[in-house]
Amino acid sequence: MTSFPYTLTSSIGDGGTLGLIVLQVDETIEHDFRRIFSSPDVALYITRIRSGAELNPDTIAQMELDLPAAASLLPPAAEFDAVGYACTSGTTLIGPDKVADLIKSACKTRFAANPLTAAFDAMRALDVRSFGLVSPYIEEVASSMKTVFEQEGFSVPASVSFGEEVEARVARIDPVSIRKAAIHVSQQPGVEAIFLSCTNLRTLDLIEDLEQELDMPVISSNLALAWQMASVAGIGSRACAPGRLFRTVVGLD
Repeated sequence: MTSFPYTLTSSIGDGGTLGLIVLQVDETIEHDFRRIFSSPDVALYITRIRSGAELNPDTIAQMELDLPAAASLLPPAAEFDAVGYACTSGTTLIGPDKVADLIKSACKTRFAANPLTAAFDAMRALDVRSFGLVSPYIEEVASSMKTVFEQEGFSVPASVSFGEEVEARVARIDPVSIRKAAIHVSQQPGVEAIFLSCTNLRTLDLIEDLEQELDMPVISSNLALAWQMASVAGIGSRACAPGRLFRTVVGLD
C-alpha cells in the first residue's frame, strides 16, 4: 500500500453547524429540520435520546437523566453554533436552564436551545402577548405548559389538546385535525396568534395557509426552535421556512 499525501480543509458547516437531540419516538422534527436547513453549507447533526412509548412526567424525568449521554454522541470535533433539545413538554417539566446545563456539560456548543424558550422569544419578536395553544398532550402535561407560558407573562385565553399519551400516535395525528383545532382556538376572544406545541406534530405545511386564512401569526415548536437556532448561528437567510416568524424577523422573501 502506497502512502499518499493529503491536506485538511474546513468543516462541512462553513455556513453554520447545528446539533439536534431528538426523542427516540419522534418521527417529525428531523424531517422538518432537514427541509428548513437544506443549504449545503449548513451542517446538521442528529442524536437520539431514549424516550418512553408514553409521554408523561415519569418518562420525561428519565430523559433528564439521559440527556447528557445523548448530547455526548454528537460529533466531538464539531464546533456547534447551537444544539437543541427537541422536546417542548420535556423542557417544560425539566426546566430550560437545567436543559441548557445538561447539554453544555456533554458537548461543545455556543448555545443550548429548546422549543419552549424559542417560543417565548418568537412571540416577543412578533409582538404577541396572547395566543391560543394547540397540543397533543395529556391534561397533566398540557396544563403545566399553559401555566409556564402564563408565568412568563403571556395570556393563553384558549387552549385545546388531543389528549394523546402514546407518542407513536402523535406523529399520526392528521394535519387536517391540527388545522381544525387551530381554527377553533383562533375564534376565541383575545387570541392574537396560534402556538402548535410538540415537535412530533406534523405542522410545517400548515403554517403558511393558516396565517393567510386567520390573519395572525402561527408558530410551531419546530419552527420556533429552528428560528432560534438559525438566529444564534447567523444563518436565518439560508433557511427555507414558512410563516411570518422567518419572513418578518429574519427577512426571508
